Amino acid sequence: MTVDQSFYIGYISKTRGLKGEIQLFFEFEDYESLDMDVVFLEVNKKLVPYFIDAIKLQKNSTAYVTFEDVDHIDKAQALVRKKVYLSNDKMPERDPDDFRYTDLIGFLVIDETHGELGEITDVQEFPQQFVATVDMNGKELMFPLSDDLILGIDGEEEIIEVTLPEGLVDLYKE
Repeated sequence: MTVDQSFYIGYISKTRGLKGEIQLFFEFEDYESLDMDVVFLEVNKKLVPYFIDAIKLQKNSTAYVTFEDVDHIDKAQALVRKKVYLSNDKMPERDPDDFRYTDLIGFLVIDETHGELGEITDVQEFPQQFVATVDMNGKELMFPLSDDLILGIDGEEEIIEVTLPEGLVDLYKE
Protein backbone atom coordinates (compact mmCIF):
# COMPACT_ATOMS: atom_id res chain seq x y z
CA MET A 1 0.00 0.00 0.00
CA THR A 2 1.31 3.43 -0.96
CA VAL A 3 0.08 6.93 -0.20
CA ASP A 4 -1.22 7.14 -3.82
CA GLN A 5 -3.44 4.11 -3.19
CA SER A 6 -4.89 5.59 0.00
CA PHE A 7 -6.42 8.72 1.49
CA TYR A 8 -5.58 10.55 4.70
CA ILE A 9 -8.16 10.47 7.50
CA GLY A 10 -6.31 11.81 10.54
CA TYR A 11 -3.63 11.06 13.10
CA ILE A 12 -3.14 9.37 16.44
CA SER A 13 -3.24 12.12 19.04
CA LYS A 14 -2.54 10.26 22.30
CA THR A 15 -2.74 7.03 24.25
CA ARG A 16 -5.60 6.20 26.59
CA GLY A 17 -5.25 3.92 29.57
CA LEU A 18 -2.63 1.23 30.09
CA LYS A 19 -3.92 -1.48 27.73
CA GLY A 20 -2.82 0.05 24.43
CA GLU A 21 -5.92 2.06 23.50
CA ILE A 22 -5.24 5.18 21.41
CA GLN A 23 -7.19 8.29 20.45
CA LEU A 24 -7.56 8.88 16.72
CA PHE A 25 -8.24 12.48 15.67
CA PHE A 26 -10.10 12.70 12.34
CA GLU A 27 -9.29 15.39 9.80
CA PHE A 28 -11.64 13.67 7.34
CA GLU A 29 -15.05 15.37 7.32
CA ASP A 30 -17.35 12.34 7.08
CA TYR A 31 -15.52 10.15 9.57
CA GLU A 32 -18.79 8.56 10.77
CA SER A 33 -19.28 6.94 7.36
CA LEU A 34 -15.82 5.36 7.14
CA ASP A 35 -15.49 1.57 7.06
CA MET A 36 -12.51 0.91 9.27
CA ASP A 37 -11.48 -2.69 9.83
CA VAL A 38 -7.87 -2.05 8.85
CA VAL A 39 -6.07 1.30 8.76
CA PHE A 40 -2.59 2.19 7.56
CA LEU A 41 -0.16 4.15 9.72
CA GLU A 42 2.73 6.03 8.18
CA VAL A 43 5.86 4.62 9.80
CA ASN A 44 9.26 5.64 8.35
CA LYS A 45 7.57 6.87 5.14
CA LYS A 46 5.87 3.49 4.58
CA LEU A 47 2.24 2.56 5.22
CA VAL A 48 1.91 -0.24 7.74
CA PRO A 49 -1.45 -2.03 8.21
CA TYR A 50 -3.05 -2.11 11.66
CA PHE A 51 -6.14 -4.23 12.24
CA ILE A 52 -8.81 -2.67 14.44
CA ASP A 53 -10.03 -4.74 17.37
CA ALA A 54 -12.48 -2.17 18.74
CA ILE A 55 -13.48 1.38 17.89
CA LYS A 56 -15.66 3.89 19.74
CA LEU A 57 -16.54 7.00 17.73
CA GLN A 58 -16.88 10.25 19.68
CA LYS A 59 -18.76 13.44 18.75
CA ASN A 60 -15.65 15.67 18.70
CA SER A 61 -13.98 14.22 15.56
CA THR A 62 -12.20 11.54 17.58
CA ALA A 63 -12.42 7.82 18.21
CA TYR A 64 -10.96 5.51 20.80
CA VAL A 65 -9.31 2.60 19.01
CA THR A 66 -7.78 -0.70 20.06
CA PHE A 67 -5.54 -2.42 17.53
CA GLU A 68 -4.81 -6.15 17.37
CA ASP A 69 -1.35 -6.86 18.85
CA VAL A 70 -1.18 -3.44 20.60
CA ASP A 71 -1.98 -4.45 24.15
CA HIS A 72 0.23 -2.19 26.25
CA ILE A 73 0.74 1.56 26.65
CA ASP A 74 4.38 1.26 25.54
CA LYS A 75 3.34 -0.22 22.18
CA ALA A 76 0.62 2.43 21.80
CA GLN A 77 2.98 5.28 22.72
CA ALA A 78 5.14 4.48 19.68
CA LEU A 79 2.10 5.19 17.43
CA VAL A 80 1.35 8.70 18.75
CA ARG A 81 1.49 11.44 16.05
CA LYS A 82 1.45 8.87 13.23
CA LYS A 83 -0.70 9.75 10.21
CA VAL A 84 -3.61 7.39 9.52
CA TYR A 85 -4.79 6.36 6.04
CA LEU A 86 -7.46 4.14 4.49
CA SER A 87 -7.26 2.44 1.09
CA ASN A 88 -8.95 4.32 -1.76
CA ASP A 89 -11.62 1.62 -2.16
CA LYS A 90 -12.92 2.60 1.32
CA MET A 91 -13.59 6.21 0.25
CA PRO A 92 -17.29 6.91 0.95
CA GLU A 93 -19.44 7.97 -2.01
CA ARG A 94 -20.75 11.52 -1.84
CA ASP A 95 -23.94 12.84 -3.35
CA PRO A 96 -22.96 15.03 -6.37
CA ASP A 97 -25.26 17.77 -5.03
CA ASP A 98 -23.40 17.76 -1.67
CA PHE A 99 -21.15 20.79 -2.25
CA ARG A 100 -18.77 21.96 0.47
CA TYR A 101 -16.48 24.95 0.72
CA THR A 102 -13.48 22.58 0.87
CA ASP A 103 -14.40 21.51 -2.68
CA LEU A 104 -13.18 24.96 -3.80
CA ILE A 105 -9.52 24.00 -3.33
CA GLY A 106 -7.89 24.25 -6.75
CA PHE A 107 -10.45 26.76 -8.07
CA LEU A 108 -9.22 29.93 -9.79
CA VAL A 109 -10.33 33.14 -8.02
CA ILE A 110 -11.37 36.06 -10.20
CA ASP A 111 -12.11 39.36 -8.47
CA GLU A 112 -14.57 41.81 -10.02
CA THR A 113 -12.09 44.71 -9.71
CA HIS A 114 -8.62 43.13 -9.81
CA GLY A 115 -9.25 40.24 -12.19
CA GLU A 116 -7.45 36.90 -11.82
CA LEU A 117 -5.95 36.55 -8.32
CA GLY A 118 -4.73 32.94 -8.21
CA GLU A 119 -5.73 29.45 -7.13
CA ILE A 120 -7.32 28.50 -3.81
CA THR A 121 -4.75 26.40 -1.94
CA ASP A 122 -6.64 25.90 1.33
CA VAL A 123 -10.03 26.38 2.97
CA GLN A 124 -10.19 26.60 6.75
CA GLU A 125 -13.24 26.49 8.97
CA PHE A 126 -13.40 29.04 11.76
CA PRO A 127 -16.25 29.36 14.30
CA GLN A 128 -17.99 32.14 12.37
CA GLN A 129 -17.07 31.33 8.75
CA PHE A 130 -14.91 29.56 6.20
CA VAL A 131 -11.77 31.33 4.96
CA ALA A 132 -10.08 30.68 1.61
CA THR A 133 -6.33 31.01 1.09
CA VAL A 134 -5.21 32.02 -2.40
CA ASP A 135 -1.68 31.79 -3.76
CA MET A 136 -1.33 35.25 -5.28
CA ASN A 137 2.10 35.42 -6.92
CA GLY A 138 3.75 33.64 -4.01
CA LYS A 139 1.86 35.56 -1.31
CA GLU A 140 -1.07 34.15 0.65
CA LEU A 141 -4.25 36.18 0.23
CA MET A 142 -6.99 35.21 2.67
CA PHE A 143 -10.66 36.13 2.39
CA PRO A 144 -13.90 34.93 3.97
CA LEU A 145 -16.16 32.69 1.91
CA SER A 146 -19.39 34.56 2.45
CA ASP A 147 -22.45 34.86 0.24
CA ASP A 148 -21.94 38.64 0.20
CA LEU A 149 -18.54 38.30 -1.49
CA ILE A 150 -19.19 35.37 -3.86
CA LEU A 151 -20.69 36.40 -7.19
CA GLY A 152 -20.69 32.95 -8.75
CA ILE A 153 -19.09 29.51 -8.81
CA ASP A 154 -18.48 27.59 -12.02
CA GLY A 155 -17.92 23.97 -11.01
CA GLU A 156 -17.05 22.76 -14.51
CA GLU A 157 -14.43 25.45 -15.24
CA GLU A 158 -13.32 25.48 -11.56
CA ILE A 159 -13.66 29.25 -11.27
CA ILE A 160 -15.06 31.31 -8.40
CA GLU A 161 -15.96 34.93 -9.03
CA VAL A 162 -15.80 37.28 -6.06
CA THR A 163 -16.06 40.93 -5.14
CA LEU A 164 -13.54 41.43 -2.37
CA PRO A 165 -13.72 44.41 0.00
CA GLU A 166 -11.93 47.54 -1.21
CA GLY A 167 -8.30 47.58 -0.12
CA LEU A 168 -8.03 43.85 0.75
CA VAL A 169 -6.16 42.85 -2.40
CA ASP A 170 -3.94 45.96 -2.15
CA LEU A 171 -2.75 44.80 1.29
CA TYR A 172 -1.27 41.68 -0.30
CA LYS A 173 0.22 43.45 -3.34
CA GLU A 174 2.64 45.55 -1.28
